[in-house]
Amino acid sequence: MKNEQKQQNSRRKFIQSGITLGALFPLLGKPFDALANPLREDRAEPATQSLKILILGGTTFLGPHQIAYALKRGHSISTFTRGKTKPSVQKDVFKDVEQLIGDRDNNMEALKGRKWDLVIDNSGNKLKWVKEAAELLKDNVELYMYTSSTGVYYPYLGKNIKEDTKPVLKVPEGITPVQFGEYDYGVMKANSELSVISAFGKNRSIIVRPTYMMGPGDQTDRFTYWPERLARGGEVMLPGKEDDPVQYIDVRDVAEWMIRLAEGKKAGTYNAAGPASATGMYAFVYGAHAAFNSAVEFVRIPDYKFLEAQNVLDAIPWIMPVGDNYGSARVNIEFAVANGLTFTPLADSVRDIHTWWNSDAVTEAKRAKMLSGADALMTREKTIIAEWRKKSAPNKQGQQSQQAN
Repeated sequence: MKNEQKQQNSRRKFIQSGITLGALFPLLGKPFDALANPLREDRAEPATQSLKILILGGTTFLGPHQIAYALKRGHSISTFTRGKTKPSVQKDVFKDVEQLIGDRDNNMEALKGRKWDLVIDNSGNKLKWVKEAAELLKDNVELYMYTSSTGVYYPYLGKNIKEDTKPVLKVPEGITPVQFGEYDYGVMKANSELSVISAFGKNRSIIVRPTYMMGPGDQTDRFTYWPERLARGGEVMLPGKEDDPVQYIDVRDVAEWMIRLAEGKKAGTYNAAGPASATGMYAFVYGAHAAFNSAVEFVRIPDYKFLEAQNVLDAIPWIMPVGDNYGSARVNIEFAVANGLTFTPLADSVRDIHTWWNSDAVTEAKRAKMLSGADALMTREKTIIAEWRKKSAPNKQGQQSQQAN
């Protein structure tokens, strides 16, 4: 039960933390926009038709990248938020955004009597919110784009999970706390999708199901572990087996592609995952390390039972591919690619994340939270490696004795 609870916290909060700061200490305190430009200019040519876009949410992670790209392509943007969250990326673009204030729980007045070409629902994390927004906007907005999740496919039992895979629409009884957390989120997203389609119809609905998004502005810290750890070098624990599948996608690729889907009025449901071709855990880590020149010694730990005993059940994007999570990184992306989804090279994404994380866009308190703590993966790494070597030593000695005989 203890391991299950920790797994649930890891999967839902995505907090991977560890060692002290220092890899890019000279960068701390410098503005992120001065260090890297997260908007790829070559992808931001003007669109053929300007759209009036309403974004529900828009100040965190996905939203600012959508806004920057959409403005560059000539669209106008309104956001609807509570006015409490400040963006950590693309801050300058918000001067060109109409910022409507309200609350999806009890105050949608700012949206009444207004017309837009497109609404992008990034903050639809309650079924009630999505239902009410779709009903309110269906006669005044042409297209509704809902940011869903591959979580609708939980439990992930297939090898080739396509968009027509039927999601679970009701949380089953008799499940563990870990399963409840996964089912509850997926069921909410799946029913929210149906609410959008019910109000707008299939021809006016665009459903996007991202997998684990990473990139500048990520508030979850789920992926940031790897840029931070690899930049520091030394002995690096590599959990899982070589061919354990991993999937991830740069948030900017999702943001830009969603705007292009809307421009083309490409109604439908899309998985949003990467990379472009199937990738195993070891290939991912080696590719991520290419962003740095640090000296690294990888310590491979392919033993699931050992990892489970050490409470290493995931290191996003790696999730132990067993049981209900067997297919979590086996999502089919053919339909998305055929409709224009493109991918940023992994090393570029990792480098940009590391630069953002060590800039003044991230508070010292947030960095300290991720990079310290008794339960942090990087804090525990040396002990885990030592235990693994202790466990493996008798086997190695036995192998050597057999070879000598």
